[in-house]
Amino acid sequence: MLASLRPAHAALPVSAGTQPVLRIEGSNTIDDVLAPALVKALMQREGFQAPQEETSADGLVKRITGKNAQGQPVIVEIAAKGSASGFAALQANTAQLVASARPIAASEATLLKDLGDMHADGAEQVIALDALAVVVHPSNPLQRISPQQLAAVFAGEIKTWEELGSHGGPITLYAMANESGSHQEFVESVLAPQGKALATTANQAATSAKLAEAVGLTPQAIGFVGMAYADKLKALAIGDNGAAAIAPSPASVRSEDYPLTRRLYFYARPHTSDPWAHGLLEFAQSAEGQALVAQNGFVAQTIEAVAVAPADGMPDAYKALAGGAHKLSINLRFKEDSAKLDSKSEQDLPRVIDYLKRQNKLAKQVVLVGFGDAKADPARTALLSKLRAMAVSRQLGKAGVSVRDVLSLGDALPVAGNDSEAGRLKNRRVEIWVY
Repeated sequence: MLASLRPAHAALPVSAGTQPVLRIEGSNTIDDVLAPALVKALMQREGFQAPQEETSADGLVKRITGKNAQGQPVIVEIAAKGSASGFAALQANTAQLVASARPIAASEATLLKDLGDMHADGAEQVIALDALAVVVHPSNPLQRISPQQLAAVFAGEIKTWEELGSHGGPITLYAMANESGSHQEFVESVLAPQGKALATTANQAATSAKLAEAVGLTPQAIGFVGMAYADKLKALAIGDNGAAAIAPSPASVRSEDYPLTRRLYFYARPHTSDPWAHGLLEFAQSAEGQALVAQNGFVAQTIEAVAVAPADGMPDAYKALAGGAHKLSINLRFKEDSAKLDSKSEQDLPRVIDYLKRQNKLAKQVVLVGFGDAKADPARTALLSKLRAMAVSRQLGKAGVSVRDVLSLGDALPVAGNDSEAGRLKNRRVEIWVY
């Protein structure tokens, strides 16, 4: 977790004239609603009264102004100009935080290398989880679809429901508008990996609400939309290359098992000492900040114990575990060919420890299950899955948690295909079960 760089009693500074104390630039997904909500709540926690929001004529820039007890203003500026623009602004020193609906690209990290490691804890912070739901009319009997089929449908290559084993005749496509983050995410996550482009026949919707309404009125329709807008539609389960089909839900998104889960990030300069940037990063990870994440339609990084029904195809040890224990809703994931946690899991591990302490699960009530992405050498996969579980066991032990058992299941029970880095990352995981 981010270490505190300022004393707990130190007040955050006010603005010098009309200059903002903090500028955030990046994704509209974050900067439209969530970032302003987090900024306003942080201002109020710090004693700045009644924060007011002003929006530029083009709708891209918000200025949030609060005042302290002495009437001194504090101003934060939030520019929703796209994730790429945020990284460019960080490089140009015109923003202190980047809001990004995707991980930093390798090319961007290279351009920013003089600042330090942009993947280091403190620089890369996952603040929320989100998901795209693939939705159809509630009367459609189709239950699941593979990523390959999904790409072919939206590329216009699969044209009828009968080709998917359903019925209804010609498929009617609905997509979010080109400039939307959801559109870009769908292209990058679904179409691009299959070498396809969106069909020109797709009907484009300006807003998520309009797309959901259109699909709800059209029995032959299929579309993609943020999970929060899918409640009155049927959201299809997605299964890939032997992986179990998974439908979007708060639980499957929180565990990142659902294939179209995406992480939402704040990026800062590594080891930043900027008081407002650091303060907002800390606040976004707090219980109060994560409550705001949920209130604004995203999935918070909170932990709960979930029952998993034993099923055919589970290894015997795993099936026995499912019959008597509950799985925590957060999985810990790892860097490639390594037992080192990725940046999100470094943030999640203290949450796991706090949950186990609050639930009094410290004495032989925790089982760790390690998994890996399939490799040419199965023995290597089995070894890495065991090393990952043992690494977590050591960290829990340092915090006073005595682990009951450690299981190593290699490449069993994949939650995604192994033909992309995103899929391999999902499969490199340690599950935490509690009795």
